[in-house]
Amino acid sequence: MALRSLVFRKTLGLGLKLQFRGLQTFSLPDLPYDYGALEPAISGEIMQLHHQKHHQTYITNYNKNIEQLHHAIEKGDSSAVVKLQSAIKFNGGGHVNHSIFWKNLTPVQEGGGEPPHGNLGWAIDEDFGSLDTLIKKMSTEGAALQGSGWVWLGLDKESKKLVVETTANQDPLVTKGPLVPLLGIDVWEHAYYLQYKNVRPDYLKNIWKVMNWKYAGEVYDKEHS
Repeated sequence: MALRSLVFRKTLGLGLKLQFRGLQTFSLPDLPYDYGALEPAISGEIMQLHHQKHHQTYITNYNKNIEQLHHAIEKGDSSAVVKLQSAIKFNGGGHVNHSIFWKNLTPVQEGGGEPPHGNLGWAIDEDFGSLDTLIKKMSTEGAALQGSGWVWLGLDKESKKLVVETTANQDPLVTKGPLVPLLGIDVWEHAYYLQYKNVRPDYLKNIWKVMNWKYAGEVYDKEHS
């Protein structure tokens, strides 16, 4: 995924010393399924545009931001370094979030929509009462989210409990605390508008038919130890 690493060290004004090791630029990851494989829940046209255009744009801009950061540090321009932080968060978050999102989905014939089993299934029952309750909670919070953003199922690393959270724009789940993303649903209009128009609840109803609970369970087992 990484094209190359930028390794550099620079001392800025005001006594601020920054050191960056292995700061990576990225390339667009391949999808593990064809663009049309999630139909009818998500159309192939949406998947292609979402992956090739939107995700690629976040990567392109993030890589440019990293180059700009490198040059700003080389010049000792602390103001430029600070100014770049929001763009790096937005575009880097867009890449991180979408990389998770593609893995959270899988075609029906490959297990999409099959309920979680094992440890994750038990944890959902314990923390939410049932899978149906969790799905309703995530769908409701995703539909109610104003503007653009994401709705997440996460694992709190400190309490070892499952939580549902929303994040604005392209903020990754880690901005909400020590949370590991298990499932993330993109509720930006570009994720559904061509197919569902402005009816976000219909998109949130159908996306569960292609949800990859097996992947979420594997992440849960890895991170719950």
